[in-house]
Amino acid sequence: MNFGKSGNDAVDEYAKSSPISAVEDAIEKKLADIATVLCPAGTRKSRLYEEILSMFERCLFKIALKRSNNVKSAAATYLGINRNTFQKKMVKLGINCEKSKVKSNTKRHGG
Repeated sequence: MNFGKSGNDAVDEYAKSSPISAVEDAIEKKLADIATVLCPAGTRKSRLYEEILSMFERCLFKIALKRSNNVKSAAATYLGINRNTFQKKMVKLGINCEKSKVKSNTKRHGG
């Protein structure tokens, strides 16, 4: 059976129509804007790669913590990484899951 397309063309067409491809396209457009802000044209040396990776990791970790009610092992599982790796990266990224918890400042008064 010949569908009029080579195998590679069919794979390329599927990739372009998949949800992952749509997300990649959206991210690429946003990253182009972010790159323009962080590293204007003519800049010789930048840390753009490291800065953007850190931003993405920080956002992913915050999302994972939020979806897991700040349970680090569950957040690590959600991201598909080891709990110890998750903890080390949290420290590296400056994320403290305690700060997102609501603390009670009410004092009990005895009667």
